[in-house]
Amino acid sequence: MVDQRSYIAHHRFGYGLAPNEQPSSDPKGWLIQQLAGWDPAVATSPGNPAELVSQMQAAADADMRRNFYDAYRARIADRVERARITQTPFVERLVNFWSNHFAVSADTKVTRSLAPDYEDSAIRPHVTGKFADLVLAAETHPAMLVFLDQSRSVGPNSVLGRWRSAQERRNSGINENLAREIMELHTLGVRSGYVQADVIELAKALTGYTVAGLAGGTKAMDDGDAGGFVFEANRHEPGSRVLMGKTYPPGEANQARAILLDIAAHQSAASFVATKLARHFFADAPPADCVSRIADAFHSSGGDLKTTYLALINEDAAWQPGMLKYKSPWDWTVSALRTAGVETPKGNFIATWLGRLGQSTWEPGSPAGFPDIQAEWLASDGLIKRANLAKIISMRKSGAYDPRDIAAHAFGDQLSDVTRGAVAAAGDKAQGLSLLLMSRDFQWR
Repeated sequence: MVDQRSYIAHHRFGYGLAPNEQPSSDPKGWLIQQLAGWDPAVATSPGNPAELVSQMQAAADADMRRNFYDAYRARIADRVERARITQTPFVERLVNFWSNHFAVSADTKVTRSLAPDYEDSAIRPHVTGKFADLVLAAETHPAMLVFLDQSRSVGPNSVLGRWRSAQERRNSGINENLAREIMELHTLGVRSGYVQADVIELAKALTGYTVAGLAGGTKAMDDGDAGGFVFEANRHEPGSRVLMGKTYPPGEANQARAILLDIAAHQSAASFVATKLARHFFADAPPADCVSRIADAFHSSGGDLKTTYLALINEDAAWQPGMLKYKSPWDWTVSALRTAGVETPKGNFIATWLGRLGQSTWEPGSPAGFPDIQAEWLASDGLIKRANLAKIISMRKSGAYDPRDIAAHAFGDQLSDVTRGAVAAAGDKAQGLSLLLMSRDFQWR
C-alpha cells in the first residue's frame, strides 16, 4: 500500500499524478530532490529585448498584430504544457508562485510583449536561489519597470529634471509606484514599520532605472540595448537617501541596489514570504508558529529560498490529511490535463479558457497578482465553467481507457467513496472522467 503522504506530496505540492507517473515511496525526499536537481536553463527561453521591441512596433500593422497575438497565446499554451509534463512539479508550482508574487499584468501591448520573457529570465532562474537575487532580477526587468511606470520616473533635481524645468517650463516627477509595491507587495508587507517618507526615499533612489528605447528613454533604439534595462544617470535624483533609519550615500545605480538588498534581508520580509508560501501550499490562515519557523529559516539563511522551502515541507501542517486548499483556476487546469493525460489545447483555446475561469495568464490586472485565498475562486459561476472545461477535456481523452483506473491511479486508497461511486456509476467514459475532475477529491488538495 502506498503511503498517503505520497499522494499528499503529488497533489498538494505538485500538479497531481500523470498516467505514467508512480507515487513516490519517499514523498519528502521526492520534493527535496526536485530542489536539488532544478536546472532552469533547460526550460528557459529568454527573449531578445531588441526582438521584443520589434514585435511591439510590428503590432501596429493589423496582420502583424494578429501574428503577434497568435505568438503570445502560443507562449501561454507552452507554459501550460511545460507545467503539465514537468518532472519537477514542485518547482514549477514555485515558478508560478513567484511570478504571481512579483506580478506584472499584460494589459498593454508593451507589457504583453515582455511578460513571457519576464517569467523566463527574471523569475525561473532564481526560484531556488537567494531571495535578494530574485528581488533584483524582478525589479529591474523591463516588464516591471514599464508596468509600474518606473521607466518614466525622473528626479526633479537630476540633469534631465532641471533641463526640462528650464526648457519646457514643466516639472519632472518622481513616480512612486514601483517603490511602494516593492515595500508593500514584494518584500516587507503592509504594516511592517515603513512609512510614506521611506517610499519616497526609495522612489528617489530608483530614478534612473528605466528601459532603453521606451517611454522616453534616451538610448537609441538601434544601440543594441533597446527594450532592455538601463540606468540613465541623467534621470537620477542626486544626494543621500535615509530609509528606515539608515543612510545610503550617493551611489547612482548602486544606491537603489543597496536598499533593495537590505529590505530583501529584513525580518519583515522573512515573515511576509513565509506567510505567503504557507498560504499558497496548505492554509489560507497558516498557524503562527508554523510561519515563525519558516521565517526563521529564511532569515537565518540570509534569504536562501531552498532552505526556506525545506522548512516549509518539514512542517507537520503541510502533511495534514484531508482537503486543505481549493485549487486556483490555473492549478485545476494544469492538474486536470496532467491527470487525464490530455495534451494542452492550442494557444487561443487554452488562453481563452483560462480567462473565462478568471485567471488569464500573466494578466492579474493588479500589482498584487491573483488572489491566493480559496474564497476568491469558490463561486457557482466558476464551478459551472470548470464543469464545461472538464467535459471538453474528457472528450479530448482518446484511446481505450477506464475513468475508474484513472481515479484509482491518481488517488489510490485516498479516493473517497463518494467520488469512486460517482465515477463507477457514470453513463460513459467521458462522463466518468468529467465527474472525477469535478469531484471534491480533485478540486481540493
